[in-house]
Amino acid sequence: MTAIRVLLVDDDPLVRAGLSLMMGGAEDIEIVGEAADGREVESLVDRTRPDVVLMDIRMPSVDGLTATELLRGRAEAPQVVVLTTFHADEQVLRALRAGAAGFVLKDTPPAEIVAAVRRVAAGDPVLSPTVTRQLMAHAAGSAAGTRRTRARARIAALNDREREVAVAVGRGLANAQIAVALFMSVATVKTHVSRVLAKLDLNNRVQIALLVYDAGLLEEGEADGH
Repeated sequence: MTAIRVLLVDDDPLVRAGLSLMMGGAEDIEIVGEAADGREVESLVDRTRPDVVLMDIRMPSVDGLTATELLRGRAEAPQVVVLTTFHADEQVLRALRAGAAGFVLKDTPPAEIVAAVRRVAAGDPVLSPTVTRQLMAHAAGSAAGTRRTRARARIAALNDREREVAVAVGRGLANAQIAVALFMSVATVKTHVSRVLAKLDLNNRVQIALLVYDAGLLEEGEADGH
């Protein structure tokens, strides 16, 4: 079994020590490096080639948001999981829009953090439907109208089936659930998800969900009784 390579980024040495300790006992996870600030991240990624970066948001020099944007703009970028103390924070939302695969709270039980790393390494986002709804509700604000116009323009690039799949992803459904709801195979769902990501130039399912929300498609589905 190839170990999942993890880079820890947090300005609190106690947090890094705790994370390293809790994940050090997992045979399939290897801590390949630690950083105390976002400015160290790119060079460490070049040297250690992590699969997953656990990224604190608030750091003194270069914050986790900036570091996430820089990483996700690279070819073959590692997955980023945001570390936070808030369930629905504007900076967390911005990190997810920048391409983070999800977030975990710093007081999350150790086993769940380990499970989150495994899920992200396997290509699954770390956001429950409940947390996704919290973040989306938090996103509503003065710029909602502008976001909706832009999001609808982007969604227009999808065909009808791709749009249905995108809305299902926005509701937090897994591939198997989408397959049942839309009467297609799981393999076909995966193909549609891949096409949606490519057409919309997105990194992961979390970004699909946020774009679908911005476009108001979830509200339309609820109005239609779906």
